Amino acid sequence: MTRSGKPALHRRALLGGTAAVGAGVVLPTGVAVAGTRSGAGAGAGAGAGAGVRGRRGGMGQGAIDGVVARLDAHLVALRRDFHRYPELAGKEVGTSRIVAHLLRFAGLEVRTDVGGHGVVAVLKGARPGRTVAYRADMDAVPETGIIPKGAEPAHACGHDIHTTVGVGVAQTLAQLRERLSGTVVFFFQPGEEALVGARAMIEARVLQDYRPEEIHALHCGPFPVGQFAVTPGSGLPGQDEAVIEMSGPDAFASAERLAAEIKKLSTVAFPETPADLEKMVADVQTADGPLARFVVVRAGAVKDPGTGKVTVPVSYRCWPEERYTEVRAAIQRLAKPHDGAVVKFAKEPFPAMVCPEADARELGRHLRRRFGADAVTVMHAAFPFNGEDFALFLDKIPGTYTFLGVRPPGAVITKGYPHYGAFDPDERAIGVGVRAMAGWLVERAKG
Repeated sequence: MTRSGKPALHRRALLGGTAAVGAGVVLPTGVAVAGTRSGAGAGAGAGAGAGVRGRRGGMGQGAIDGVVARLDAHLVALRRDFHRYPELAGKEVGTSRIVAHLLRFAGLEVRTDVGGHGVVAVLKGARPGRTVAYRADMDAVPETGIIPKGAEPAHACGHDIHTTVGVGVAQTLAQLRERLSGTVVFFFQPGEEALVGARAMIEARVLQDYRPEEIHALHCGPFPVGQFAVTPGSGLPGQDEAVIEMSGPDAFASAERLAAEIKKLSTVAFPETPADLEKMVADVQTADGPLARFVVVRAGAVKDPGTGKVTVPVSYRCWPEERYTEVRAAIQRLAKPHDGAVVKFAKEPFPAMVCPEADARELGRHLRRRFGADAVTVMHAAFPFNGEDFALFLDKIPGTYTFLGVRPPGAVITKGYPHYGAFDPDERAIGVGVRAMAGWLVERAKG
């Protein structure tokens, strides 16, 4: 999940780095996790619960929970390995290698180097049904936006958890293959933070080659661990961009004035304190609340030291998506009085992610039945400062995008909010996410 906005709040030094593949990770029991950076053995938890394979009959949530319970410690260790070795967009070499290894050992058909370092894995159930897809993003966050300049890349957006949940779902359903109806296709996607990975996988024809009827995804969110936030009719905003070229003897001063005028188009202030974040999270759960419509804008004056050229780069998000037309018109209007200002917009905005309402509500009902009424909240509005290239998948086929609560009990909200240096998700969310998505995919693949 990409993030726009200025740095705010106190941030700890980020963990991780780009250390070479080769160091292993150790389970709490002291047993090396196979298939991680050590490259040894078969795969984290791949053989656990193998006795389930031969049993026939319907697949209830209890069967899924039993397998996940046996995999849980292995998945936590796997996530820590991904976390220790973050890889930026376009560089997900070690992560994709481990994912492919684990899923091959689990018995899935695996294809690598899809749209870059993407991995596609196919699990065919023993019974006829539909084909559904699940997407997990793999890349880490660079030293841009909210992450301080000079910091090492890190999994500050929770993609290490997303990848681990995807692996766990695949391993769980593989062990229950004899009870599985239909086919589940797993897309382990590179390049989400750069907004390039989904497009690359789509251009690699994954939708045509595997023909999923729908696609689903989870993302870490600032909700209590054990809780989900479904997104019926909401989602995340896209992003539009412009560059305004300035000229004249006072071009830079004029650019500064214009940037300040454009920033006033924002209707939402960037959260500066944990209390601000708390309010924003409450607002997205409020029907017809203050975030039902918004515009957030970034703009500034820039002078190229080599050429002396002065520009005003602008980026902005809005909700609903149709408001881009009025924002573009407002920028043109503000630029017009500045002599020599030339506005150049992007060819088209990056699309907003809008989740189908019916599918999200059905997922909410499913999760309440499995996890209890209090386990689900509803997002009525979008987080203003976030974007997602999963939007491109949802432009092609229906599906769901759900936030997985990762905020530890009693913790300050920045512990559970991606892209903050204090982000430290509760690892118990991994097993919760695997149980939820495995059960949901089983239901959707039944036909």
